[in-house]
Amino acid sequence: MDKWRNLAIGGLMGVAARYLFAGWVYKATGTDFPYGTMAVNLSGCLLVGFFNSLAEVKFLLSPNDRILLMTGFCGAYTTFSTLMLETSNLINDGEMLRAAANFFGSGLLGFLLFRLGACLGTAI
Repeated sequence: MDKWRNLAIGGLMGVAARYLFAGWVYKATGTDFPYGTMAVNLSGCLLVGFFNSLAEVKFLLSPNDRILLMTGFCGAYTTFSTLMLETSNLINDGEMLRAAANFFGSGLLGFLLFRLGACLGTAI
């Protein structure tokens, strides 16, 4: 049950942090460019890389800590960081083609499907 509690707590903290941090960035920079989202995505990559090293290299995070910080907090804060982690893991495993497919496929196909969804929503 601890893992579910940690997941929920981390997710709650992550979504609140995303809302607050992006809002702060938008207040500082304006909304002409999505600096808030970019700042969240980039800082999420920094955090998930840091937490992953603490877990995989330094062995300082328990499985429940990983659920709290990486899956819960970072997952709710930004899934972009998870995309980077999984792409990095594929590269570390020597799977360069699969890493490229994951990275570019998620970006390109995600954008195309977003546009399709927007078109469908507009057509209704």
